[in-house]
Amino acid sequence: MTGGHSELRGAVALANNAIADAGLVVHAFGNASQVDRDAGVFAIKPSGIPCRQVSGDDIVVVSLDDGEVVWGDNRPSSDTPTHRAIYNGIDTAGGVVHTHSMYATAWAQARLSIPCLGTTHADHFRGPVPVTRPLSAEEVAGDYEANTGRVIVEMYQPGGLRPDEAPGALVASHGPFAWGEHATAAVELAAAIELVAELATHTLAIRSDQPALEDHLLDRHFGRKHGPMAYYGQP
Repeated sequence: MTGGHSELRGAVALANNAIADAGLVVHAFGNASQVDRDAGVFAIKPSGIPCRQVSGDDIVVVSLDDGEVVWGDNRPSSDTPTHRAIYNGIDTAGGVVHTHSMYATAWAQARLSIPCLGTTHADHFRGPVPVTRPLSAEEVAGDYEANTGRVIVEMYQPGGLRPDEAPGALVASHGPFAWGEHATAAVELAAAIELVAELATHTLAIRSDQPALEDHLLDRHFGRKHGPMAYYGQP
């Protein structure tokens, strides 16, 4: 791999390959990126190239400040302004993944948040996977992709959701976005969102009035993996 930001581009290429290998995307219907805040850039998949085929030399590097390409000859993903809005609006986001995975996208198309019905969900989200409001006609006609990111970010303003407790969202009528410390973590979260979306779909088919998980069990499962009292995994 040649050129600048090679380590960053390599990580992003692997993340895009990973979302394809996990069955979260078909062809080029998705993308992964990772930010280098010290350098003021992020790397993202190029537009139209299948995720499974992308290499580090294909990856495009974009300015976090103005969205201009700073490295690469390819056109960056059409979702680049959405990723940029998330990075600029959620400072804990180090990597972002967008997919059109089947079950999560179905919930997004229904414009419904995914309820937390069990401990699998609670291991990743301290409550529902949220869904954004629909974009207005003016937002769609205007800076559509950037506005897609903005309707995500607006849910995480002071007094709203906490990005460490809900590190992903469904964009109404569109699909899921997930983020994490880096692109690999965002891939893992995207896979978790798809799994809990499938589980919720089947659970509600079995019992349509299934209540949400009780707070005491939700808090215990989320807390053992996240936060100062976490004890899951190896130190």
